[in-house]
Amino acid sequence: MELGLSIYTKVSSRPCTTRRVYQAPWFDMYLSARESVVLNFNPFMSFNPDPKPEYNDQLLRATNMVCSAVRFMKTLRAGLLEPEVFHLNPAKSDTDSFKRLIRWVPPSISWFGAYMVNAYPLDMSQYFRLFNSTRIPKYKRDELFTNDKGRHLLVIRRGNLYVFDALDRDGNLIKPAEVQAHLKYILTDPTQAPSFPLGVLTSENRDTWAGLRQKLLDAGNGEALQLVDTALFCLCLDEEVMRDHIHISHNMLHGDGCNRWYDKSFSIILAKDGQAAINFEHSWGDGVAVLRFQNEVFKDTTEKPLVGPGSQPAAVDSSSAVRRLEFKLNEEVKAGITKAKENFQAAVSKLTIDAMEFKKGGKEQLKKKKLSPDAIAQLAFQMGFLQQYGQTVATYESCSTAAFKHGRTETIRPATIHTKRCAKAFVEQPGKHTVEQLQGLLNECSKYHGQLTREAAMGQGFDRHLFAMRYLANSKGMALPSLYQDTAYAAINHNILSTSTLTSPAVSLGGFAPVVPDGFGVGYGVHDEWIGCNVSSYPSRNVHEFLKCVHKSLEDIFTVLDGKPIH
Repeated sequence: MELGLSIYTKVSSRPCTTRRVYQAPWFDMYLSARESVVLNFNPFMSFNPDPKPEYNDQLLRATNMVCSAVRFMKTLRAGLLEPEVFHLNPAKSDTDSFKRLIRWVPPSISWFGAYMVNAYPLDMSQYFRLFNSTRIPKYKRDELFTNDKGRHLLVIRRGNLYVFDALDRDGNLIKPAEVQAHLKYILTDPTQAPSFPLGVLTSENRDTWAGLRQKLLDAGNGEALQLVDTALFCLCLDEEVMRDHIHISHNMLHGDGCNRWYDKSFSIILAKDGQAAINFEHSWGDGVAVLRFQNEVFKDTTEKPLVGPGSQPAAVDSSSAVRRLEFKLNEEVKAGITKAKENFQAAVSKLTIDAMEFKKGGKEQLKKKKLSPDAIAQLAFQMGFLQQYGQTVATYESCSTAAFKHGRTETIRPATIHTKRCAKAFVEQPGKHTVEQLQGLLNECSKYHGQLTREAAMGQGFDRHLFAMRYLANSKGMALPSLYQDTAYAAINHNILSTSTLTSPAVSLGGFAPVVPDGFGVGYGVHDEWIGCNVSSYPSRNVHEFLKCVHKSLEDIFTVLDGKPIH
């Protein structure tokens, strides 16, 4: 699963015609997929709570997040959002003085100034799809739709869809007290949940949804659907209080299917107790863009909130400013909604999620031992799976290729001869190796994983090259080379361990479903003093046992790093 600009110059948020050419194969892969986007594609990333408890009130947090999201959008579209930069020597390049200096350098040569201090600008071409964007279901291949003229927000509560203008006629954010008043009006609206909630159709098979959407259009719902599609983004106000991390994961990854519009580029979901997350549609972009947005919104809402516990909603007529969308539904569409609910429940009922926190060490300790934190986490997954199932399997780790123009992702292949050798030594033959030998095996894994990561980030992985060649062969009507029909190629693309990592002060946890029926979806983060995993599975795998095995593997690794033998 996934999660070239001049440095410190203005960032273009305009669509680029060449983007469609460069990214066509990748877009085709996502947009031609007919499976539901729920579980199969859309991931989630949950926000940490606001450090000030009183600001976690659902209405207050929703108001602040909407305002901060609009402020981010305004900064982006004005070309004033600070570019994403990879700093190899942050002491020189990630400084206010360097940023002030480089602003005056002409764009044609500013890249050279950045290069001289080992700073590399990252591609931000995905960002324009963050706002006013929707995936439109079409027969055989969906379309991405963006119209930046929309000034309104889409809000969903109890399966009812509402819109109100968050921007005034000049394109500026309306008063925060007005946003608060409109959201309060929606939160107190006594309208009951509809018997046929339209949002659940976005969880359907894409061809099924495309057919039903056409029937909605034929029945005269075009204007209402256009308001959904052109909205800035979607805000989902949920009625439930979150019990624990597992409940949060299920709610933010899929929810009940009725209080969502999964096709929007992203949705901010707010539970009754103020727990918040972003669920995003994956075809338009990757976690890098969404995480930047999430980081900025969290920072802005926690450091400079525009409304607080003492704020009063504006005395405005929200009943005229807020519109609840109504749809004309014929019997065929109603039957489609009923069927979509059944299909949704059948799919999500099979998903199990569990989480684990390893508190006996993290990034700091590993770096002192000159080991890659990511390499050790990935090794623990290999060891855990070997301990549970007696084998090692195809493993996928996503890696951003944003160092390239219009870059998306490449695959790191963490399961190697080095991890297999090390995992077998730890799991099957611990008594046959000295502590020093086991430490040596850990070093080998770390070095090789570091090499694979560098290669993937710099476009030297093999997965996307093979993907592109297969795409070209298919598009030209050529017979597929024998490599693509080899059982080994099928095996390496049946990713039983699908993994993705992120750590951020804004994010509590992230997650996604397995990419194959007999797989695990492994979201993880290596923090300074601890390591966390949020893992999903379907019935053919036992996620609880897997996490116990991963925890045991980490215990063994850190025991060896402390110079002690394992038993």
